[in-house]
Amino acid sequence: MEYNVTQRHDPQKGGVEFFEGTLAHTDEIESVRIFDTTLRDGEQTPRTSFSPDEKREIAAMLDEMGTHVIEAGFPANGDAEFAAVRDIAESTDATTCALARIVDGDVETALDTGAEMVHVFASTSDVQIEDSMHTTREDVLERAVSSVERVAEAGAIPMFSPMDATRTDPEYMAEIVEAVSEAGAEWINIPDTCGVGTPSRFAELVAHVSEHTDARIDVHTHDDFGMATANAIAGVEAGADQVQVSVNGIGERAGNAAFEEVVMAVESVYGVDTGIDTQRITELSEMIAEYSEVETPVNKPVVGANAFAHESGIHAAGVIENSDTFETGVMKPEMVGAEREFVLGKHTGTHAVRKHLRQSGFVPTEAEVRQITRKVKDRGAAKNRVTVSDVQRFARELGVDSHEEVKA
Repeated sequence: MEYNVTQRHDPQKGGVEFFEGTLAHTDEIESVRIFDTTLRDGEQTPRTSFSPDEKREIAAMLDEMGTHVIEAGFPANGDAEFAAVRDIAESTDATTCALARIVDGDVETALDTGAEMVHVFASTSDVQIEDSMHTTREDVLERAVSSVERVAEAGAIPMFSPMDATRTDPEYMAEIVEAVSEAGAEWINIPDTCGVGTPSRFAELVAHVSEHTDARIDVHTHDDFGMATANAIAGVEAGADQVQVSVNGIGERAGNAAFEEVVMAVESVYGVDTGIDTQRITELSEMIAEYSEVETPVNKPVVGANAFAHESGIHAAGVIENSDTFETGVMKPEMVGAEREFVLGKHTGTHAVRKHLRQSGFVPTEAEVRQITRKVKDRGAAKNRVTVSDVQRFARELGVDSHEEVKA
């Protein structure tokens, strides 16, 4: 991916000290594939539904951005879902994935869509086997093997998920992973279905599964304790090849590992090219927020309104001088199609006010900058929103010279 900014530290261009100190070692990851499940798990967000046209538009953008796999839906869920998966499979270059339970009808319906990959899943934790599927370990294993064999026989790529992997008995996990691998599974997805994993434990689970299969490893993490992205990255460090993500992190309950967080962490912190066109991330995020009707929190990493915004006087002054001072140094707003913003309010300092005045065409003295800064702080302290128009009004009220007046 080409950028007009320095992504990583370069002594010739002014190094980012972050990577010369505590976290200088950044070669833990060699490559990462992105499996997007916004259209499947993302749509399972409570009170969220995408129309067929919205699904096609989302899939088209994900495809254009270079997403490796698009999980387009759960075809057995109904005719509309079947049609959406089929349409996406026919219209995109990315690998299209269809979800199926270890039920013959589900598997056949998924195959009928023409999806290149079929993701079959089954509960493997005892609590889900007994109280959700109402069956036995032996039955789950037998049906899982049969489903994987059918997908392989049909010429599609079989992916198997031992659902609730983080609460599954390790010995049973090894047994079922070995069985489906022998049946032809090309991918084993390790899902932290209830979001109870921690980075170190999840990494151990990935390593455990890897010992019992030659299939490639894929991870799917949930954000119930705010660790979805960290767990996903830990899984990749432990040997996983692919991460399942959803845009804006939407999904069941607290959601999934977020597309934008995983991609930018891999690209910027680890220095690995995912192949994703990151400069469209903000555009993609805004599309998903609109279509899902799930508002993006202002403090959301990468895509939140405050991700590249600065109000504190100390921070703003530093960033105006050199953005590496109070930003990551390895992720610039233009890398994700965003813009840096200097917010006006109670914590604003003279550097930000001066910058806004000059951008508005004024040539203030230092005394005028200080006077206007005090007005900005007072208005912000009263919990009033402060805009550039307010700064311009303050300048006019003080009679601050403009560029035109200075020239005259």
